[in-house]
Amino acid sequence: MTHTDPAIPSPARLREVAETVARAAGTPLTSAFRSGMTVDYKVDLHDPVTVHDRHTEAVIREELLARVPSSAIVGEEGGEVGEGPVKWFVDPIDGTSNFAAGLAFWCVSIGAVVHGEIVAGAVYDPVADTLFSADRDGAWLNGAPLRCPDARDEAHALLITGYPVQRDFRAEGREAALAGLGELVSAFSTLRRPGSAALSLCHVAAGWVDAAAGFGVSAWDVTAAILILERAGGSYRPLTLGKLPDTAPAHHCPGYVAAGRGGHYPTLDRVADAIDARRRAAAAAPAPAP
Repeated sequence: MTHTDPAIPSPARLREVAETVARAAGTPLTSAFRSGMTVDYKVDLHDPVTVHDRHTEAVIREELLARVPSSAIVGEEGGEVGEGPVKWFVDPIDGTSNFAAGLAFWCVSIGAVVHGEIVAGAVYDPVADTLFSADRDGAWLNGAPLRCPDARDEAHALLITGYPVQRDFRAEGREAALAGLGELVSAFSTLRRPGSAALSLCHVAAGWVDAAAGFGVSAWDVTAAILILERAGGSYRPLTLGKLPDTAPAHHCPGYVAAGRGGHYPTLDRVADAIDARRRAAAAAPAPAP
C-alpha cells in the first residue's frame, strides 16, 4: 500500500507511535498488578473488567489522538472515538482475568489499520518487559528483528488456546466442545490455556509456542498480533464462525488458527473446521417459533 494522504503517517511511524504508547501505558500497570483491586463484570462472571482497563484505555486514546490527530480509536471498553483514516484497535489489558488474579500473562495491544489493511502494531508485556511490534517491512522483538523459527510437527508441538470456555458450551454444546478439546490434548505434545489472544499469537511469532487457536476473539484482541505473526513468517487463518461473511477482514473474524513457519497441524485444522461448521449451521438455522 502506498499512502499519498499527508494526514496518514507512514507505517513505520505508526509502529513507533504504537510502541511508545503501549510501553508508556503498560509500565504503570505493573504497580497495580498483584495489588488489591475491584473487579466488575460485563456480560457474565467470565468477562471481568477493572478500573485499570478503563483508565489505561483512556490514557492510550488521549496519547494516540495527540500523536496522530487523523485517527479513530476502537477500544474494548470505550467503543469508537474520533474520526480519521487511521483506525486504531486497542485492548488496554488483554488478559484481564489473569491481570486481576495475579497471573503474569497479559498485555497491552495497539494495532493500526488504514483503508482496511493492518499496517502497524505493538503488543507489550509489562511484567516481562517484552515489546513485540511490526509494520509492513518486518517484525521486531525488543527492537531486534523477529523471525519465526520452523514449527515442529504436531506430535512434538505446543498448542496455546482458550478453547473451550463457557460461551463455547453455550454455542455448540458441552459434549461437542469437550470432544474437540480431547482431540487436541491427544494430538499435541503440550496444550496450554493461558488467556490472552494477543500474547499467544506473539509467542507463536517468537517460536515459544508452535500453534494457537481461538474461537471468541474481537478485533482489539488480535489486530496488532496478526501483523506481528505474519511479518515474522507465521501463518494466520481467520474463521468467521457464521458471524461474518467470508470476505470479512481477518482482524474482524471471531476465530483463528495460527502456526509458526511451515506449521501443519491436521488435528487442529479438523477440530477448528468442525467448530466453524457447527457455528455456521447454528447461525443459519431458523429462529424457533414464538
